[in-house]
Amino acid sequence: MTKSLILKALNKHTSKWLVLIIDIILVCISFVLAYTVRFNASLDFDFYSLYYQLPFIALVALISFLAVGSYRGIIRHTGTRDAFNVFVGTTLLSTITASIVLINNFFRVFPAFTIPKSIIIIHYLISVLILVISRFVFKAFYEIISTELSSITNVLIYGAGDSGLITYGALNRDTKNKYEIVGFIDDDVKKIGKKLDRIKIYDGKRIDKEFINSKKVNEIIISIQNIKSEKLLYLTDHLFTLGVQVKIVPPLSKWIDGDLEANQIKQVKIEDLLDRKPISIDNPIVKRDVNNKIILVTGAAGSIGSEISRQLSFYNHKHLVLIDQAESPLYDLQQELIQQDRKNFTSIVADVRDQVRMNEIFEEFKPQKVFHAAAYKHVPLMEMSPYEAVKINIGGTKNIADLSKKHNVERFVMVSTDKAVNPTNVMGATKRVAEMYISYLSNLKNHTTKFTTTRFGNVLGSNGSVIPLFKRQIENGGPLTVTHKEITRYFMTIPEACRLVLEAGTMGNGGEIYIFDMGKSVKIYDVAKRMIHLSGLQFPEDIDIKITGLRPGEKLYEELLANGENTTPTYHEKIMIAKNQPIDYTYINRKIEELCLSNQNHNNKKTVQLIKEIVPEYISNNSIYEKLDISSKN
Repeated sequence: MTKSLILKALNKHTSKWLVLIIDIILVCISFVLAYTVRFNASLDFDFYSLYYQLPFIALVALISFLAVGSYRGIIRHTGTRDAFNVFVGTTLLSTITASIVLINNFFRVFPAFTIPKSIIIIHYLISVLILVISRFVFKAFYEIISTELSSITNVLIYGAGDSGLITYGALNRDTKNKYEIVGFIDDDVKKIGKKLDRIKIYDGKRIDKEFINSKKVNEIIISIQNIKSEKLLYLTDHLFTLGVQVKIVPPLSKWIDGDLEANQIKQVKIEDLLDRKPISIDNPIVKRDVNNKIILVTGAAGSIGSEISRQLSFYNHKHLVLIDQAESPLYDLQQELIQQDRKNFTSIVADVRDQVRMNEIFEEFKPQKVFHAAAYKHVPLMEMSPYEAVKINIGGTKNIADLSKKHNVERFVMVSTDKAVNPTNVMGATKRVAEMYISYLSNLKNHTTKFTTTRFGNVLGSNGSVIPLFKRQIENGGPLTVTHKEITRYFMTIPEACRLVLEAGTMGNGGEIYIFDMGKSVKIYDVAKRMIHLSGLQFPEDIDIKITGLRPGEKLYEELLANGENTTPTYHEKIMIAKNQPIDYTYINRKIEELCLSNQNHNNKKTVQLIKEIVPEYISNNSIYEKLDISSKN
């Protein structure tokens, strides 16, 4: 309790002015010591002269330290820069003192006042020594007290380069936590066995559980700038098995004013471990195409729609119209934008399937760009409700696309999915039909609207995606459920997905389907194991993984291109255009009209059968509609 009070007092009362006063007192003490040294450690000198010499030294010290600012450094964070400032301040003090003494001796302004040159030199050396040592003594005293009051976190820093040294400094400066750096790790054989600031560099290949236990390591911080995703994946998969927390230093671009702070070092996130490089899009054309435009976003409260809306809100648009039938999520988005002081936007609760209502909105706001993100996306639910899937994914898309054409919208951008490629379920098949209808409209010559489709894989953190599901299951103590041990998916982050959508809104002449290089597909089983480790738990000791079997309509491997499609590049190396398969547009339009009309009869079997006629590559998997495929072959 006493130590805690001391620590609080030190934090509260060690102001820069107190430091200045202590420095001046120490300078005066050093002056007396200089006389003592000069007279062979005796007091055999004229004490009377100190009565006017000490106030003079104190005054000159005050002027010198104020000029240099040596008192401003935080003592408990004393470093070489602070020691240098003390050196400069003391040098200035001695220089001023010697100058005044020499001038006075020459002009005899105050005949009785003088200070021996030997005293000035000795005083200079003693002052530098005492002032610097006092700072480091105070720093050590503070660290001893704070160490006993807080728990120590033993840390290994992976990376003995410049970034590792900067991380080491950031951890030492941290006042809220106490870190003990027990070693550096590096794979460079030239560095192994050497020391950085008296701390040994260890071979990364020799870090095992025995080493971790012997050093009582709590955390391993990966401090390698521009680390490749494959390298990070390899490291973390190994480090997780050691039973320690794994953290990572952010890229240099995210450091605060170019300086790394300890609180910026975060735990590795699942986004970091998907074995793919994030896609960066910084296109000034997006700004040109969005500024001063009226923009309409459907499905604006959904995972993708809300992020599109957020990103659009940063531009100088003329007006932003947000539409969704989900009242509460739309209200949340509205309040979020209001709190961020976003202006010129309107939130409307409305259903994209309602042609009359949508037409009113188009007539009122006259949008120039439309981003269509409204859709049903949950595979198992749509497998049970083809009626609803057709109604929103096809009927809703058709309605908004037709109105965009009718009202001469400049650009219509549809958000699609990789599940539309060689679909095995109702949801994917309806999205493919929607893609085909957009291609049909784009092929017409009686309008000026550019119709574009974006197609991408699973989105991290979106509603209903596997990552939030795993998080909830971990919070509930497990097990994590995976439908098949070999199932794989492509992943991307929500901001990446939405940047792609905005990018697509500026490219091409219409009719294109934009896809992008999403890296390697990832095993969901491996993602589950990594999430368990990221939560500080062990697999399978703490939380197990349960294989539940493929769900209706689910397939093991997703694809980004259908049979007969290939790609052409764009100006962005990661974004490609899928060349459309040959389509009989007259036939497709007639069959889609027939499908939407027939769907009103609520005959799911008939509805799915018509979808299969429109999308011949749609082969049901693990679904009650597989029998339709069998009957069509017979």
